[in-house]
Amino acid sequence: MEKETARIEAFSDGVFAIAITLLILEIKVPGPSANLGTQLLKQWPSYVAFLISFAFIGIMWINHHRLFTHIKRSDNTLMVLNLLLLLGVTSVPYPTAVLAQHLGQPDQAVAARAYNGLYFVIAIFFNILWWHVNHANLLGHDADPSSADKISKQYAVGPLLYLICFALTWITVSGSLALNFSLAIYFALPPHVVRNGRNLVGRK
Repeated sequence: MEKETARIEAFSDGVFAIAITLLILEIKVPGPSANLGTQLLKQWPSYVAFLISFAFIGIMWINHHRLFTHIKRSDNTLMVLNLLLLLGVTSVPYPTAVLAQHLGQPDQAVAARAYNGLYFVIAIFFNILWWHVNHANLLGHDADPSSADKISKQYAVGPLLYLICFALTWITVSGSLALNFSLAIYFALPPHVVRNGRNLVGRK
């Protein structure tokens, strides 16, 4: 029997695939020149923005997949909330292009705020979607409550951490982007790994 959420997952996978592919279009091919190497080096802001956004969208896809391994039923609210999340995903290429254009320029902080601001909103969308799944009883009957709880705790800190990234742009743009990339790695880790890491730190 086909899983009830199969069409939602298939549509979402398509959106993630398109969004992550569009990122590379921001990196323009230099025109004919004797200084091709110099032109390629000058595009470093585009490379940085591309790598961070690629990691972010890829890890969002991983987390989306993790969520839907637990979600067995759907309702209208879930579909709407999933669309809101995808709205955030499809928006990523635009602030990525803005950041690439202005990184290293006097107004780079404004570009970084727009970039981090979107991630803050997406983190909220992830939390709202997962909150609805738990409260609308959309998890499978065989779902592990402890596993769902670990996901909730890992996601709960997301909006706060991305808000810190946003605020950090007033102090250091490079530090803000470095923290953003670190958060991508953090959310790539399975929830049980994060929980075990916290327990080890707590014992020291």
